[in-house]
Amino acid sequence: MGFRCGIIGLPNVGKSTIFNALTAAGAEVANYPFCTINPNIGIVSVPDPRLENIARVINPSKFTYTTMEFVDIAGLVKGASRGEGLGNKFLGNIRDVDAIVHIVRCFDDPDVAHVHGVIDPAGDIEVVRMELLLADLETVEKRIQKLERSAKGGDKEHRSEVELYHMIRESLGRGIPVRDIELNPEEEAVLREVNLITVKKVLYVANVGESELREGSGYVTVVEEIASADGSEAIVICGDMEAEIAVLPEEDRREFLEDLGLRESGLQKLIRTGYNLLGLITFYTTVGSELRAWTVPEGTRASHAAGKIHTDMERGFIRAEVLHYEDFVRAGSISAAKEKGLIGIEGRGYVIDDGDVVYFRFNV
Repeated sequence: MGFRCGIIGLPNVGKSTIFNALTAAGAEVANYPFCTINPNIGIVSVPDPRLENIARVINPSKFTYTTMEFVDIAGLVKGASRGEGLGNKFLGNIRDVDAIVHIVRCFDDPDVAHVHGVIDPAGDIEVVRMELLLADLETVEKRIQKLERSAKGGDKEHRSEVELYHMIRESLGRGIPVRDIELNPEEEAVLREVNLITVKKVLYVANVGESELREGSGYVTVVEEIASADGSEAIVICGDMEAEIAVLPEEDRREFLEDLGLRESGLQKLIRTGYNLLGLITFYTTVGSELRAWTVPEGTRASHAAGKIHTDMERGFIRAEVLHYEDFVRAGSISAAKEKGLIGIEGRGYVIDDGDVVYFRFNV
């Protein structure tokens, strides 16, 4: 499994339309708020030319792409942090994802009602942002109350945690999400216990009509400026067009995109941008006659990467035999790379590099 991304936004911004186009999972789509009540989940393969190149050379009996899971979460409304709409269910679902894909409506369509009656990307983003901040603020307040009771008994560890949470509360109160607060590793570990929402990175998706996709839109400019100010990324997707592309054969899909002057589909753009934003990399394993791609964060050590495959492999880790993708391409095969001494023997502290082909040795 790759990473889990929650698709969020106000009602009727096109979340389920884009979800269907990305995953072909058949989520219900309708023109009324809260059409999505229980989250729809779809798993998609991550496009990977390197995996395909390796497969062409070694001819495995099976090769498997890494995946990304998309969760289409019910539309959020103002007051969700106080339980308005489907607030509690929404906020509970979003705590379980690794990252947030925030769909922002950037199209005019009189046939699709806007929950606030006017197209206003900046206002829509602010509603969602404020509700997530308020939800975290409530979580932190409850944590402080609990810790202060323990600290009164002389627990020094809890006193230091109280100080941390007071600082987080003050920052949230000033509108600063947790991801923008400078924290040390120990503080990050403490906060993981409460699974705050605003610690998660956000990718903004401006959902446009086909005319805006061709000609540009002032709505999109607004979203891009907000994303830049947040230190995030914004991409443009036409949900309706992606739905058309999703059902086409591969060759027709490429031709369709070329006619529009596009190099990649919305899915490819979303995954590529998301990987960059989240600092994700891909490595490959060959076991027997199978080839497989895996996703891990940058900086992952070899033993932890082995644990991604199976906990026994991390527990009984001996070494990693590593071939860099570029060396594989130059050598032409794994056996040729071995003859040329291009395969490195690495210990558990080795940091996996993007594109590494790895064979893990372990014993349990």
